[in-house]
Amino acid sequence: MISDPIKWLGSVLLVLTGMAQSAWAATSHSDTTVAAVDTDSSRSVVVRSVTLIGNVRTRDRIVFREMTLKTGDTVLLSDLPGRLTWDRRNISNTNLFITVDLKTEQTTPTDTTQLAQLDLTVRMKERWYLIAYPVFDIADRNLNEWWYDRGRDLRRTIYGGRLSYRNVTGSNDRLQVEIIRGFWQRTVLSYARPYIDKAQRIGLRVDVGYQTNNDIPYTTIADKWRYVRADQTLRSRTWGALTLTNRHGLYHYHSVDIRYSRNTVADTVVRLNPDYFLDNRTEQRYASLAYGYRYDRRDNVAYPLRGTLFLGSVGVSGLLPSDNFRFLDVTTSVSRYWPMGKKVYGAANLRARTTWPDRQPYFNLHGIGNSTDNVRGYELYVIDGQHSAVARSSFRYQLFDTVKQLNWLRIRQFNTLPIAAYITAFADAGYVGSTVAEQYQSRLANQLLVGTGLSFDLVTYYNLVIRLSGAINRQGNTGFYFNFAQEF
Repeated sequence: MISDPIKWLGSVLLVLTGMAQSAWAATSHSDTTVAAVDTDSSRSVVVRSVTLIGNVRTRDRIVFREMTLKTGDTVLLSDLPGRLTWDRRNISNTNLFITVDLKTEQTTPTDTTQLAQLDLTVRMKERWYLIAYPVFDIADRNLNEWWYDRGRDLRRTIYGGRLSYRNVTGSNDRLQVEIIRGFWQRTVLSYARPYIDKAQRIGLRVDVGYQTNNDIPYTTIADKWRYVRADQTLRSRTWGALTLTNRHGLYHYHSVDIRYSRNTVADTVVRLNPDYFLDNRTEQRYASLAYGYRYDRRDNVAYPLRGTLFLGSVGVSGLLPSDNFRFLDVTTSVSRYWPMGKKVYGAANLRARTTWPDRQPYFNLHGIGNSTDNVRGYELYVIDGQHSAVARSSFRYQLFDTVKQLNWLRIRQFNTLPIAAYITAFADAGYVGSTVAEQYQSRLANQLLVGTGLSFDLVTYYNLVIRLSGAINRQGNTGFYFNFAQEF
């Protein structure tokens, strides 16, 4: 581990900042263009037409579904810029387009008793929808664990292929196939269609999967996973799921997920940890039902700078009499993003999770580090518990945000390069409530966790976020971390 990662990161950030400012000295990409003849903001205009250009594969109704402005609408000129900006963001957040631009033209009528007319043009550039690519990756929780704790062991790698076919029918549907071999084996097939009704409110997703491992964490000691490895399969997982979604308006999403899971482990695992599935069981089978609600009004789903995100879910496992696993999971999260000045942005997130009963299988204990919940500065730790809470805050300075046209690249879905970079200062806090802290010799459960640091964030092609960060936690541990991650 680097002896002084914070100092080292500072040097890296200075170099990257200088390179970025010199290489990308460009103006910010504009959201919309409003050509208004009438500048009196108290007056209204009538939307005469909405024209879509560039959605070669995507059906018009998918784009119109994201817009608040419709043909025949009457809009105050004072409200028009905000409506246009959010319509552009909504269309962009479908992840169907590389760029989205809105332009308006206003016509003043000769009859002063009539309202001015507005023609709106939406110009889009579609992404490359069919992506089939080989996979060579590490099998650990994250790159940092593999780098620091697993000795950069190349045997802990996976390989195979993934196919992602987005917008199969032009309806923003997606077919995904994944075949992975190597350190563990996994085969997954899923198909999702956001709308199956004419009103474009009800959606459907189907998932089936099978995974086997011959090297698994069988317990946690002092907030670190302990592994066991064998020549035979130590754990297998089979699942099937059906998810129904309902989208109300533009920003409200409801989902109901029904699934069946069957998990098995070898006798070797049970001998090492009788509580892996509880009571020396080698099999866990159950049906589950979960309801989720999401309010999502962010300007960019991958790296938001403005808006609000609220998530809430309730899940019940063990619905059938034959099930041998009973579980209740309640999770809630709220995130807020706001501009604080020229090129400065703030972000805050609060997330809480609670589960019942207190006596749970080790396999289902998820606190901080082994799920989406994480306190930065504790990337190398797994803190198990039945209840958790995390508060995260960030202050970002935008180095640049631009779009470059790579005319030498003839593939149109790749020759437009959106790229932005930020320096981020962050401070996080978290807590894991655990009744098994003594059993697993945890030093971090049932106490306040605090982490802070700096990061360099690069946002580019296809919502890819590359993050280089240096952090220090409450215990005085420092580290330099690398992540591919979307923002919380």
